[in-house]
Amino acid sequence: MIGIRDATPADREAFLALWQGFTDGYNMTLPPGVTEFTWTRLMDPANPMTARLACMDGQPMGFAIHQHHPSTWVMGDDGYLEDLFVAPEARGKGLGRALIEDLVAIGRARGWQRLYWMTEISNTTARRLYDRFCENDGHVRYRMKL
Repeated sequence: MIGIRDATPADREAFLALWQGFTDGYNMTLPPGVTEFTWTRLMDPANPMTARLACMDGQPMGFAIHQHHPSTWVMGDDGYLEDLFVAPEARGKGLGRALIEDLVAIGRARGWQRLYWMTEISNTTARRLYDRFCENDGHVRYRMKL
């Protein structure tokens, strides 16, 4: 059985293990302190970024980190799914779909106008899931380091 819930301080170790799997999947090594900074922000109720956990038999096996923000393109807010990850041993069991459906429900309940996310063009596995929800909108992301 899949359960979706907010991450809590008690989930720190489980989340950090999932986060390591996420960064490893992108062959990323984050600068020292970034992971702890991210976890601290996720646990801060004043911070708009939230982590939802997908659990199987009570064990966190995936996460969706999201936030919402005002938009100039609609009369209301947009939701942004920043990071989505499911542990390799739990893939194919509907956790990724459940996490997105959870955010859709949250967004509708809170009056968001849209939910959006990005992925690498070569991430065909994730794109198969995402294509079940909607078509990509054809945008290309540009990111400048400051």
